[in-house]
Amino acid sequence: MDKNFYITTPIYYPSAKPHMGHAYSSIVSDFFARLKKIQGYDVFFLTGTDEHGQKIQRAAESNGKDPIKFCDEISKTFKDLCKTLNLSNNDFIRTTEGRHKKSVENLWNILENKKEIYLSKYSGWYSVSDEAFYADDEIEEVNGSKICKISGSKVEWLEEESYFFKLSKWQSSLLKFYEDNPEFILPETRKNEVISFVKSGLKDLSISRKSFSWGIKVPNNDDHVIYVWLDALTNYLSALNYPNVNDNLYKKFWPASVHIIGKDILRFHAIYWPAFLLAADIEPPKRVYGHGWILSGDEKMSKSKGNILDPIEIIDKYGLDPLRYYLLKEVSFGNDGNISNEKLENCINSDLANNYGNLCQRVISFCEKNIGLKVPDVDKFNNDDVEILNIFKINFENLKNQIDKQNINFYLNFIVDQLFKANKYFNDQEPWKKKTDIKRLNTIVYVALEIIRKISILLYPIIPESSLKALHIFNISEKDIDFETILDNNFLNKGDKINKIQILFNKIT
Repeated sequence: MDKNFYITTPIYYPSAKPHMGHAYSSIVSDFFARLKKIQGYDVFFLTGTDEHGQKIQRAAESNGKDPIKFCDEISKTFKDLCKTLNLSNNDFIRTTEGRHKKSVENLWNILENKKEIYLSKYSGWYSVSDEAFYADDEIEEVNGSKICKISGSKVEWLEEESYFFKLSKWQSSLLKFYEDNPEFILPETRKNEVISFVKSGLKDLSISRKSFSWGIKVPNNDDHVIYVWLDALTNYLSALNYPNVNDNLYKKFWPASVHIIGKDILRFHAIYWPAFLLAADIEPPKRVYGHGWILSGDEKMSKSKGNILDPIEIIDKYGLDPLRYYLLKEVSFGNDGNISNEKLENCINSDLANNYGNLCQRVISFCEKNIGLKVPDVDKFNNDDVEILNIFKINFENLKNQIDKQNINFYLNFIVDQLFKANKYFNDQEPWKKKTDIKRLNTIVYVALEIIRKISILLYPIIPESSLKALHIFNISEKDIDFETILDNNFLNKGDKINKIQILFNKIT
């Protein structure tokens, strides 16, 4: 079985500092990357910044800076965010790098040689903010300004010479590709949107601009720069050393396992990107997952609205792992979600402090006081023991299958349910009343320790720092985490030393 896994975030547009939406895409991608690693996969996790286009050029000019210096500064804030969010990414790509330019020029030359590109004139609506072209029926007038219905961004009428990609030619091929690969676009609602749009008729796509200069020049025509989305999407290949198709990275990891993106850039990834690749005889990615927005109140965050949620401020106040846990659990993956201090504090207190942290603390404290800090001997498991231990075995295949469909909600709900059952088990078994029956007391403690170990492994991709503190109880380090050991009910060895644990999460009062 193929045990390679290539996951990408969108490459972020560094016209302003990172916000919670950027953090969300990155944390979700990191969750899948870490989970696949502990499942024994060879994982390549990519993120980066998309640094070309008119929006960047205008932002640099308004700040009185050269575009590349402006990008150097802003891109660094996104690179620093990777460390702040404790991401496990293998690479961080910038579209201003030489390796990327080489990839983009190669893809352009292939499309041109295959007669998929022609020179003509573009007339239509263009959003600098979205770096996207829109049809007449996608535009409305609001307070005297032309606005894109989809994104709410202002558009302007554009007329200029442009190279076009024969997108219309690929309409039938795309529809067949979606039919042959029914899980290429997830969730299902996004797939329906895309298929409906493609069936309504595709027009050829303008893929170059003359009205600004900040971008990769069209090969053999310096008057044009390559459309920012053809440029940006190619990053997923650039990081694998394309166009060297014999490179080990490319051979191992392409096609990508999944592109994690926001729903606002679904069209570019689910229509334009596979069309470019099919036209160039390159296999499309296996999946594009379009998640919802992290809202500020009831609105999408944007610099113009002044409603940006800063992840750094929330991390400084509450900590990183609580934010990671909240975003993965409380935002239904695929739908829009929002964040509030009240909801975050409730989540910390209920799930992390009371359920997980308290379980670890009370079991280890009881163990220390009654049998010493060593794994106890087991007499025999009774029905209650077997039932709670085997829940992990019974649900193992389903857990893997659901996560392969990016069903984060199923995974988190399973963990929360097991935390509840673990606390109930320890309460119901009342080991403090079994001091005259040391064999039963030992068995209860052993079962509780095993459950903590199993749950901590499941929590590792979500809250890596905190779960590693819990796994240190059993002297399990990050490199030793193996997802399949949650199947083992006798993993812990009698007499092995266990370690004390400090308070994992402080309650918010």
